[in-house]
Amino acid sequence: MSSEWTGDETVASLGEAETLSRILPLMPAARDTLLGPGDDAALVSAPDGRFVVTTDLMVEGPDFRRAWSEPHDLGWKAAASNLSDVAAMGARPTALVVALAAPTSTPIAVLEGIARGLSDGCAAMAPGAGVVGGDLSTAPVLMIAVTAFGDLGGRAAVTRSGARAGDVVAVSGVLGDSGRGLDLLFRLAVDHEGEPDARLGSELRGRDAGVRWHLAPTPPVGDGVRAAEAGATAMLDLSDGLALDATRLARASGVVIALDSSSLGDDPHAALSGGEDHSLLATFPSGTPLPGGFRPIGTVVPREHGAQEHAHPVTLDGIPLAQVPGWDPYAWSPEAR
Repeated sequence: MSSEWTGDETVASLGEAETLSRILPLMPAARDTLLGPGDDAALVSAPDGRFVVTTDLMVEGPDFRRAWSEPHDLGWKAAASNLSDVAAMGARPTALVVALAAPTSTPIAVLEGIARGLSDGCAAMAPGAGVVGGDLSTAPVLMIAVTAFGDLGGRAAVTRSGARAGDVVAVSGVLGDSGRGLDLLFRLAVDHEGEPDARLGSELRGRDAGVRWHLAPTPPVGDGVRAAEAGATAMLDLSDGLALDATRLARASGVVIALDSSSLGDDPHAALSGGEDHSLLATFPSGTPLPGGFRPIGTVVPREHGAQEHAHPVTLDGIPLAQVPGWDPYAWSPEAR
């Protein structure tokens, strides 16, 4: 476990004002900010006249374990999960608002590490985006809530509902890596009583790319704008697994997504069921040169006339998926692992 989790200076010993003075300088500045942290609210320019907005919550227990995650990981992942949602609309991320709630015994070094992770994540995935405000509070466990904003640059938003029969289904980013990493952590990085083990987690992190991706993913945020400029008809962020998220896109568009297992890597099941990859799934008109890191994984086909509403709208090698595996926070609990 990182020494940041066990430092002597805590948020309770420092108080809110001193805590803010320690972490605010570490937060990334946003290029489009007119008025940043320090007032009742921020002012962010919206030259397009519209803005994209999304929010995501990370809670200790169901979303992360401090035995395996460094504070820097948490800030980076909080940035990644929100930046990818903005990108999935075809927008450029511009600003983030961050709310942190932590037990009073939390070392200040933890919040500083989270702030550095947010800063480094924005710099790596969305240069120019930054933190313009937020809030601090206490809670029994550590919680990070981020709201992110984005600029469409005069383009139409790319929603889930625009896929058309004949489109190519493509993905940019990894498929199933995060889920494989999480499974490996729970299978191997536990002690004899089944509790998360920091030593074993650190060992796995050093030698497994899936574990590293799960703890600190780097989704292809810039490919969101590239997809929009290339004429993507529909797009979404793969946060809950390819099978579940492709189902959402298919139902929103009233089509069937026909996936090709040979395009899903060595482990199609992991690609279909693993969550938190934060890759981009998009559809493009046939013949469109795929932009950025996008690669084809299937096609869009029409929904059969008279098909029952419950019929599954995603197929794998022509066979409808019998189940829709994926991440569901209400079906998963720490106790169940």
